[in-house]
Amino acid sequence: MAQKWTVTIIVSAFTFISPVSSSMIAPATEQVAEQFGITSTVIIAMTTSVFVLAYAFGPLLLGPLSEVLGRSLVLQLSNMWYFAWNLSCGFAQSKGQLIAFRFLAGLGGSAPLAVGGGVISDLFKPEQRGQAVAIFSLAPLLGPVVGPIAGAWIADKSTWRWVFWSTSIVDGVVQLFGLIYLKETYAPILLDRKAVRTIKEMNEERTHRVEVRTTFQSTDRSWQSILGKALVRPFTLFASEPIVQLLGVYMAFVYGLMYLYITTLPGIFQNVYHQKIGMAGLNYLALGIGITAASQINARYMDRMYAYLKTRNGGVGKPEFRMPSIVPGTIFLPAGLLMTGWSAQNHVHWIVTDIGIALVGGGTILNFQSISTYVIDSFALHAASALAAVTFLRSMAGFGFPLFAPAMYNALGYGKGDTILAAVSIAIGCPAWVLTSLLRPMHP
Repeated sequence: MAQKWTVTIIVSAFTFISPVSSSMIAPATEQVAEQFGITSTVIIAMTTSVFVLAYAFGPLLLGPLSEVLGRSLVLQLSNMWYFAWNLSCGFAQSKGQLIAFRFLAGLGGSAPLAVGGGVISDLFKPEQRGQAVAIFSLAPLLGPVVGPIAGAWIADKSTWRWVFWSTSIVDGVVQLFGLIYLKETYAPILLDRKAVRTIKEMNEERTHRVEVRTTFQSTDRSWQSILGKALVRPFTLFASEPIVQLLGVYMAFVYGLMYLYITTLPGIFQNVYHQKIGMAGLNYLALGIGITAASQINARYMDRMYAYLKTRNGGVGKPEFRMPSIVPGTIFLPAGLLMTGWSAQNHVHWIVTDIGIALVGGGTILNFQSISTYVIDSFALHAASALAAVTFLRSMAGFGFPLFAPAMYNALGYGKGDTILAAVSIAIGCPAWVLTSLLRPMHP
C-alpha cells in the first residue's frame, strides 16, 4: 500500500506541474503583449490557452499508448518532452515561437491527465479509489490556481520569462523523483515481463520463440495490430458510448469555465477593484480554497457512500454509486457564477466576489471528481482511453472559452455574462446527473 500511494503522489505531482504551466502566464500576458507588440485580445488569450489546446490531442495518442508500452514509460518520456519545450518558452523571441513552443509543451504535459487515471485504476480496488481519485483530480484544478498566484508576483518582481524557467526547475525535481520511485502498474505489461523472466529462468527461449510466433500469427497479436486498435479505441468509445458523450460535454463546459475564470479574474480585480497585479493575483486563493475544501470533504465521503450503496445493492458495486457528489456540484456552480458576476458588476465588496469564486471552485471539483471516478470504474482496463475521449472535449473548451470571454464581458458585463453561463450549467448539469442513473456503459 505504501508503494501504491508513493506512485499515486508522484503521478499527481506530474498532473499538478503541467496545469501550473498552463495558467501561470495569465497574469503576465500584458508584459508578453508589450514585448511582442500584440494588440489582439484573442491572440493575447491564446498565449495562455494554446497550452490547453494541446491537452485535447495529446491524450488521444498517449492514453492508448500507455496500454501498449506501459504507464511509467509514457509518463516519463512525455514529461521530459514537456520539460524541454517549456524551458524553450522562456527563450522565445516572437509571439509565433511562444505559441508554438507552448503547444508542444502542452502535448507532453497532457500525458498525466489521461494516463494518471489509468494508474489509479491499476492500483486500487473500486471501494478504495475515492481518496486516490480525490488527490489525483485535485492536481489538474489546483495547478491552474497556484500558477497565476505565483505568476502574478513573478510578473510584478521579475520578467515573464521566469514564469517558464521556474516551472521547469520544479518539473526537473518531480522528474527526478519519478525516475527513482515511479513503477510500472499496468497489469498486461507486468504479466509480459513476468513471463519473460520465467522463460529465461526455465532456459526455454528457443521453444518460446516458436510458440509466440505461431500464436501471434494465428491471433494477429503483433505490436502493429495492438497499437492500431489502442489508438482507435478513444474514438470508438466516444462514438459508441452515450454516457461518455454526455459526461464529456458536461466536463467540457465545467473545464472551460475554469479557464475562463483563470484568464478573466485579473481583469475583474485590477479594473473593478483597482488592485495591483500582485494583490489581484491573490484572489486566485478563493478558487483554490473552494477546490481544496470541496475535494477533501468529498474524499472523506466518496468511498463511504460507495460502500453504503454497494451494501444496499446486495454487495454489487456500480459506477453510478460515484455520482451523488455531482448533485451539490451542479448547485454550487451556477450559484457561484451568479454571485461572482453580479457582485463584480455592482462593485460590491471584493469578499463577496471571492465567495462566489470559491463556490465555482467547489462545484468544479465535485463535478470533476464524480465524472472521473465514474469513467475509471466503468472502463477499468481501458480507463486511459476512456479518459482520453472525455479529455478531448474538455480541453477544446478550456482552449476556446478564454477566447470569447473578453468580448462577452465587454458586451454584456459581468452580471449578464455570468447569468448566461449559470443557465447553461443548469441546462447541462441536471440532465447529466439524472441520466447517468439511466444510461449504462455499453462496452465496459
